[in-house]
Amino acid sequence: MIRSLIFVSLFIHSTLAQNPSQSSPTKWQTLKGERPIVIARGGFSGLFPESSSFANQIAVSTGLPDMAVSCNLQLTKDGIGICLPDVRIDNSTTISSIYPKGQSTYKVNGQSLRGWFTVDYTSDQLLSNVTLMQNVYSRSNLFDGQLPISTVEDVTGIKPPKFWLNVPYEKFYIEHKLSPAAYIDTASKHMIINYISSPEIGFLKLMNSKVNKQKTKLIFQFLGLEDIEPTINHKYKSILQSIDSMIRPLVSGILVPKEYIWPVSNDGYLGEPTSLVDDAHKLGLEVYAYGFANDIPTSYDYNYDPTAEYTQFVDNSRFSVDGVLTDFPPTASEAIGEIISFLFLVLVIIQKPFIGGSGLTLPTLFSNAACFAHKKNESKPRKGAPLIISNNGASGIYAGSSDLAYQKAVEDGADIIDCSVQLSQDGVAFCLPSADLAGDTTAMLPFIDRKAVIPEIQPEEGVFSFDLTWNEIQTLQSQLVSPFGNSSIVRNPANKNKGNFVTLSEFLEFAKAKAVSGILINIENAAYIASHKSLDIVVKVATALTNATFDKQSTQKVLIQSDDTSVLSKFKGVPAYKRVLKIKEKIGDAPKASVDEIKKYADGVTIPRSSIVKVNDFFTVGFTNVVKEMHAANLTVYVYQLRNEYVSLAFDYFSDPIVEIATYVQAVQVDGLVTDFPGTASKYLRCPCTDTDPKANIPYAILPAEAGSLLSLIPPEIQPPAQAPAQPLDVKDVVDPPLPPLSKDNKTQETENLPQRGGSRSGLANAANVGFSLVAVMLLSLLLSFGS
Repeated sequence: MIRSLIFVSLFIHSTLAQNPSQSSPTKWQTLKGERPIVIARGGFSGLFPESSSFANQIAVSTGLPDMAVSCNLQLTKDGIGICLPDVRIDNSTTISSIYPKGQSTYKVNGQSLRGWFTVDYTSDQLLSNVTLMQNVYSRSNLFDGQLPISTVEDVTGIKPPKFWLNVPYEKFYIEHKLSPAAYIDTASKHMIINYISSPEIGFLKLMNSKVNKQKTKLIFQFLGLEDIEPTINHKYKSILQSIDSMIRPLVSGILVPKEYIWPVSNDGYLGEPTSLVDDAHKLGLEVYAYGFANDIPTSYDYNYDPTAEYTQFVDNSRFSVDGVLTDFPPTASEAIGEIISFLFLVLVIIQKPFIGGSGLTLPTLFSNAACFAHKKNESKPRKGAPLIISNNGASGIYAGSSDLAYQKAVEDGADIIDCSVQLSQDGVAFCLPSADLAGDTTAMLPFIDRKAVIPEIQPEEGVFSFDLTWNEIQTLQSQLVSPFGNSSIVRNPANKNKGNFVTLSEFLEFAKAKAVSGILINIENAAYIASHKSLDIVVKVATALTNATFDKQSTQKVLIQSDDTSVLSKFKGVPAYKRVLKIKEKIGDAPKASVDEIKKYADGVTIPRSSIVKVNDFFTVGFTNVVKEMHAANLTVYVYQLRNEYVSLAFDYFSDPIVEIATYVQAVQVDGLVTDFPGTASKYLRCPCTDTDPKANIPYAILPAEAGSLLSLIPPEIQPPAQAPAQPLDVKDVVDPPLPPLSKDNKTQETENLPQRGGSRSGLANAANVGFSLVAVMLLSLLLSFGS
């Protein structure tokens, strides 16, 4: 009972069916015009070991009302059906440590394979001694060794809305005198099997005469194009060309890798879709696609938003697949339609141990509206919603602060576009994420002789904007970089060097022309630039804002952000501006004295995610009180910076940036989201599933993750060690010293440092200086000779 209640707590973020009467069926481009089904591959295998009790129960709890849970059938030595991903079980169970001498070598569909096989062990040996492991190594291993292997009866016992049984190795088991067909024939007498799939034609021919086709659909699974089908020894590529004659008479549909439908080129971009879905539909065959997982990079076209991939397959102008097989059923459900009622989940888990045992009927609990499918042209007013603030424009898609990044941010629904102001050596103010040009531009190679280490700015060496003239900077290209270093998670390589630099004045004019809700101007390094480069970045910004009349208007918000309170003090006298203190350090608390000190300089704060949600080893632990403490002092709070990439997300968010956004919006109630991907935040905030007010009469709501609940499912003895709490914000860390005067050792840009094409170190410039000196000497000598 306690663990069941933990499930309720953990998955409270699943959507709620609140007003079924308001829904109306949506016409889909599936074979029968019905909504595509979500098939949970081994349950919620993206989070838990495949086909474990956790994976299966939580998949049902968070999925659509007509979803299916799949099981890959394997047979034990004594003919019991169990659910495991592969005929070799050493990478998905603890078998190798329990039976270290149990390796065997068998021929499987013509290939010699070595490992641990189910045919060598009885059901008692496996079910009593062996536990499950996560077989995708990038996922959490903290559930490994905790959960037993599930039998087919265990899976159907939780009463999933639909059950899908996949039979991948019928020929192999026949060779070992075990019959999957005989097992299914017996099992179907006491369980409902809605789908039976297999990549083997011989098995489907056998089952075609055995199953009740009104109750059970037979599905042919295609493997890789070059793989060999074991019954007729033809490549699946050739079978694909003969679906009408070879497959259609046997089955109701086909299960294909998603690349069969929407190919991805070698460079990672979507090609044109094939005609497979249309062709199959014309033959009366349903089409199910597999290979969906939130935490496996796919096409760059999706910008790491997994809901974008699901909707690409079910909501395009040409076709819709009839179902998707996924490791992350909540995300697929969220993309396609309604999700199970929380009230239903509570009643079922408390009253009965298995889903479906409460006596409630599914049709009365669900609606037909969709969160993201069929919403391309919908723009829901976002009254009272947090601001969407770009982080250097749409910097997840184009080079940060480039003209294309700003255009994309506006197109994608950003309320506030931002400019982190940098200065060139000759005083031109422009937008770029950092004063160090080495990362965001191509500066390092051509200006390697200008590289320097400036401890006041960063510990690494760089090429800094204030050491190059504007003309020199304009010879460079913008550069889209991954925030994850040298990992395989890269951003849109086709856009790597697209986009032009934008001056501050151009940015301001663009913001006015596009009539965005507001702008955010970020100012850093003002003290260093003044004392070492004799440049006044504050004056530059203030002058540009005045020239663009932002100081005399009220239609667009103007946020002046800095990590330096002395910078913010300079803008205190302009009522049109709101000042925002950027707190870069991770803090665990915001004592009243520190907050009161902030209020002397700022109207709001921007704080990192780590100061709001406590995370330990990629599991959320809890929320801090920082946002509440700031709000209590009437300070607005913006959180930075949100990213789509799953490697930046805690496991509690299901590798889905939408769930993280929901958490900051609903559970934390921040006032703004600073994001590299404004389009993802906009999609969430504008969809019909975000308003939790019962009076809103929405069909259902996407709710946040509950911090700490997922970690509570792991035994305390194997949980990651607790981290020391972050330090509270100290008063002395709030206030900065006054800005220094401009240095006298450096010449000001207005008098001495005019722009020069090629830069001050240009050979032509040096030659001209030498020539001028020689002429001056000759003239002086001539005058002296005349005087004598």
